[in-house]
Amino acid sequence: MLDHPELDDLDLRLLDALQRNARSTFAELAGAVGLGSSAVHDRVKRLEQRGYVKGYAARIDGRRLGIALIAFVSVYTTPDVQYEAFTRAVAALPEIAEIHSVAGEESFVLKVLTRSTAHLDDFLSRLKATAGIARTKTTIVLSTPFEREGFALAGLVGNGATPSGNGR
Repeated sequence: MLDHPELDDLDLRLLDALQRNARSTFAELAGAVGLGSSAVHDRVKRLEQRGYVKGYAARIDGRRLGIALIAFVSVYTTPDVQYEAFTRAVAALPEIAEIHSVAGEESFVLKVLTRSTAHLDDFLSRLKATAGIARTKTTIVLSTPFEREGFALAGLVGNGATPSGNGR
C-alpha cells in the first residue's frame, strides 16, 4: 500500500522515469511503464497539476563553468533573528544553492557553490554582514563520491517495489 493513496505504482514509475530523463517523449515514457502515449500524457499532466512535478530543468556541470568549490556553512543565529527576513537575505546571495533549517546548535546549514577559496572567503564576508548571524562554521567538500539525482522513489515512497515495478 502506498503512503500517498492518490498515487499508484504507475505514477511512481512515471515520476522515476521523468527524474532520469525529463526530455523523454510521451511515447518513450509509455514504453517504460507499459501504457499508451495518451494515458501517459494524461497521467503526467495530472502529476504536474497536483504538484508532484515542480518543474523541468537541465543539470548543469558547474565544474565546466569554473564552480570548483562546494562548502557547507553552518549558521548560528542570534536570539533576535527574524527567520523570514534572514532567509530572504541569504537566498539573494548567488552562491547559495540550498538553505536548510536544522535542529541542533546551528539554525541553518547552507550549501554554497564558489569558484575558489578566495571566492568563498569573499562570500563568507558578505554572509557574515547579514543581520541575525552570531557565527558560522564552514566545511569544504573535498570530493563527492556519491550524489543521487532525484529521489529513490521505490524505497522512499512506494511499497518496496523497484521502479521497474517487478518488486525484485
